[in-house]
Amino acid sequence: MTLFDQLTAEWRDALADLRDVIDGIERELVGVTINPKRDVIFRALERPISSTRIVVIGQDPYPNPEYATGWAFSIPKGIRPLPGSLRNIAREISTDLDLPNYHPIDGDLTPWVEQGVVLLNRHLTTVTGKSLGHRNVVNIDWTPITDRIVHRLLQESPLFILWGQSAQQLSAVIPQKNRIEGVHPSPLSAHRGFFGSRPFSQANLWLRERGYEPIDWLF
Repeated sequence: MTLFDQLTAEWRDALADLRDVIDGIERELVGVTINPKRDVIFRALERPISSTRIVVIGQDPYPNPEYATGWAFSIPKGIRPLPGSLRNIAREISTDLDLPNYHPIDGDLTPWVEQGVVLLNRHLTTVTGKSLGHRNVVNIDWTPITDRIVHRLLQESPLFILWGQSAQQLSAVIPQKNRIEGVHPSPLSAHRGFFGSRPFSQANLWLRERGYEPIDWLF
């Protein structure tokens, strides 16, 4: 089964004119050790588009193969230790939501996804062991596909949380009322503005103002 054929029917429709681009990327990936595994590259698109309330956009998959799942920032259930970005997300949840004793059970963000949060990376694959490996090492460009994904999700008027420079490139096409922009939670950048940015309480306020249930951000 090709990558394109792994998409749900509604996403095949939304990305139909980019099939050649996706097929071309698939050919480029042959023989390359990648994160995440091939069968979960489009995992962020598995749920119905209409269920989307929040879209969290990161940079690219974890370079550690044990961590990469096809969902931005999420890792498999039971894996320890948590990667630095996820530890920093948990730390910000603790302070933002005034939960000083909060410590995550693990790093599986399934509870977010089940509440309508799409966890999308700007670049959907990387070379195992190398951050941004497919953009910088073998020049594979996922952005035409992720741009189109964002355009389709915009039709549902969700809130976009853009973490880091790669994600913030999308701010030009996302209305200001539908986005929160912030520093990436990576240990390399979190101290430059991620901590104290309060994205989780902001997102829940945005949802309440529109008559939606807030997200339970604990994981």
